[in-house]
Formats: sequence, C-alpha cells, structure tokens
Amino acid sequence: MKKIVLVLFMGLLAFNLTAQEKAAKIEFKTETVDYGEIEKGADGIRVFEFTNTGDAPLIISKVSSSCGCTIPKKPEDPILPGKTGEIQVKYDTNRVGPIRKAITVISNADTPTKVLKIKGEIKAKPAEGKK
Repeated sequence: MKKIVLVLFMGLLAFNLTAQEKAAKIEFKTETVDYGEIEKGADGIRVFEFTNTGDAPLIISKVSSSCGCTIPKKPEDPILPGKTGEIQVKYDTNRVGPIRKAITVISNADTPTKVLKIKGEIKAKPAEGKK
C-alpha cells in the first residue's frame, strides 16, 4: 500500500512539473519618456519600446491614458516570444505648461498591468518679430 501511495505521489509531482503554464512577459526599454522642453505645437508623438521576454505570445488588450490630451495606440497583433513591439503615445502639444501623464497597459503578461509615464514641459513660441 505504501508503494502505491508513493508511486501516485511521484506521478502527481511529475505531472505538476510538466504542466506549468507558459507565460508572456513584457519588458520596456524605459517606463518613462521625457519630452524635455518642447515648443508649443511641436511633434507630440513618442514611442515606448518593449520586448516579450516570456515563452508565450503577448497580447496587449487595453492601453489607456490619464486624460484626453494623451492618445495611446497599442499593437493589434500578438507579440511572439523574443520579439519587440511598441506603444505609440501622442500628446496634444498645444497646451503650454508641464506634462505629467500616466499610460496604463493591460496585457496577458505575468505582470498584467504596467503604468508608463510621460513628462516634460511645453513652452510658448517666442513672439514673431520680437527681439
């Protein structure tokens, strides 16, 4: 009887080890993009680059921003293991002042929610004709 229980236990242990689920893993080059000082009306598009360092396809299901002045764009297709992708962010640069916004990324990665940040400052254009 002890041998049967031992064999069953060993079988269950082996099954658990082989049944471990594969998972996607998202690693960003940087989690903060600094616009620095830019002029009003300048190009507000920046990119967050990432790699799927897991062993399953990465699916980004939702990307949202903390306000309507920041528009993120997620990849539509799954990112295969070892491959890279990008999340594009467009900030409305017609607003003068500091930039401090958050972008939330939801995916099937082992860490399903990541918060990215953009920062910087938009300066007014110098008045034309003034010296």
